[in-house]
Amino acid sequence: MATLPASAQVKRKKILAIGEVKGYQHDSVSHALASFERWGKETGLWDTYIRTDSQLLTKKKLEGNAKNLDYFDAVIFYTTGELPLDDEQKASLLSFVREDGKGFIGVHSAADTLYKWPEYGEMLGGYFDEHPWGTFQAPIIVEDRNHPTTAHLPKEMVIQDEIYQFKDYSREKLRVLMRLDDKKLDLKNPSVHRKDGDFAVTWVKNYGKGRVFYSTLGHREETYDMPEIKKMYIEAVKWVLGMTEGSK
Repeated sequence: MATLPASAQVKRKKILAIGEVKGYQHDSVSHALASFERWGKETGLWDTYIRTDSQLLTKKKLEGNAKNLDYFDAVIFYTTGELPLDDEQKASLLSFVREDGKGFIGVHSAADTLYKWPEYGEMLGGYFDEHPWGTFQAPIIVEDRNHPTTAHLPKEMVIQDEIYQFKDYSREKLRVLMRLDDKKLDLKNPSVHRKDGDFAVTWVKNYGKGRVFYSTLGHREETYDMPEIKKMYIEAVKWVLGMTEGSK
């Protein structure tokens, strides 16, 4: 079979995957980010630059062949804690999504990151507010299957994982795709803070010109090896890159 000419081949996108940790240490970070790199090669759609620091989160010119945000099409955070970002880096990350129309994916503890920078929480859609049930057989309702990231999923599923409860979160500002089935939860758990029974699992939102995807799924390494979650995250990358349609 003849090889397609270079002009007809899909130009791979560039993804910056950050695994910097300044708080709780998740053992699954390495496998998670390596999975994103592998999926990019398998699909032929993107190349992944994995970093454990935040040096490249800038629009300043960097030395030593280092790429800055202008080089990338999307950023993935599997992070924890207060990352050492200066004011220029913060402004650059926000404008990367909001003004440049690029993509952002938050994995699991990305919501347990940068509490002292409220604009980050606004971009992401919410902050971690404990995980009342720890790692458990989480009863999940896929409430929106009209989005490319969840169209392949059943209406209900059970996943062994750690699901976060969120604060500074509102359905008015984002599109919830998956949530816990509150009818199957122990709502008398003292760590349950939400009184509305709205325990989101996965959501998407527009942030200015850009697209944001977040899922609490991925505390356990095994989660990334589940075919349905693998597909969810692949479709998430495609969506934030603008390769597929689906409003916030």
